[in-house]
Amino acid sequence: MLGYVMVAVGSALGGVTRYWLSIAVVRLLGPSFPWGTILINVLGSFVIGFFGALTGSQGLIPAPQAIRTLVMVGMCGGFTTFSSFSLQTLELARGDQWFGALANVVLSVVLCLASVTAGHVLATRIAMLVPAEP
Repeated sequence: MLGYVMVAVGSALGGVTRYWLSIAVVRLLGPSFPWGTILINVLGSFVIGFFGALTGSQGLIPAPQAIRTLVMVGMCGGFTTFSSFSLQTLELARGDQWFGALANVVLSVVLCLASVTAGHVLATRIAMLVPAEP
């Protein structure tokens, strides 16, 4: 039951944060290209890679499963926007903005894979800097 509560709380936090950041990016850059969705997916990928490596059983700060569920399933799941990405890509393609549709797919996939890798690598390197406890 605790897992469901953690997912619900994390999803609410992630969803509200996604909504706020989406609005902020549209106000800053305009609505013509889904920069907010790309940023959200890249940040979410970084967070899940970083937090997953940092708090895993071999990580620097092993965390209880409930906390990992809160952040990785709840917050990251509520924050990232693959369904929005898919719809925005379709809308670009249906509007004959083929370059925009392709750019959205390529940027999202490449940047999110790079981001999850960067988060994982950073957490692993931080863990190597901390001396092991005797």
